Parts: sequence; C-alpha cells; structure tokens
Amino acid sequence: MAAVVLVYDHHVTKLTDKLLHLQHSHLLETVSSLHVHLDHHHCLEVIVLRGSVEQIHRVGDQMVSLKGVHLGRVNLVTVKG
Repeated sequence: MAAVVLVYDHHVTKLTDKLLHLQHSHLLETVSSLHVHLDHHHCLEVIVLRGSVEQIHRVGDQMVSLKGVHLGRVNLVTVKG
C-alpha cells in the first residue's frame, strides 16, 4: 500500500480532471482519497493506493508528474504479518 501526497494548483487547466481520471482508471489500486482546500489556489490530496510496488509507482509517478503539482510524494507502507 502507499499514500500519494500531492499539493497542487487546482486552477491549472484540467489538472483535477486528470487526477480523477487516473484514480478512476485504476479502481483496483485506488482505495481512498482525501481532498483539502489549503487556500484559493492550492489543494492537498492524499490518495491511498493498493497493489504491487510496480503498480503503485506507475500510478503514483503519473500523478506526481502532472503539470501544476507543486509537491508530490509516493510513500510506500508495508505491513509484515
């Protein structure tokens, strides 16, 4: 599992649509998301992904690399059982 943390400018053209498209096109990997308005232009988004490390990095890197994302990190979480 991983938490993808993004801070982005929601006024950048189609950025929000692109983020939603990535989440909806990977429904098996997207577990949940949290959206917070930081100010008039910026939002914080935390997206929880589940899947293989390769899947998580592929989807997370696509989100982080979008134009308008100011801060983006993919934080892997492992649980030993």
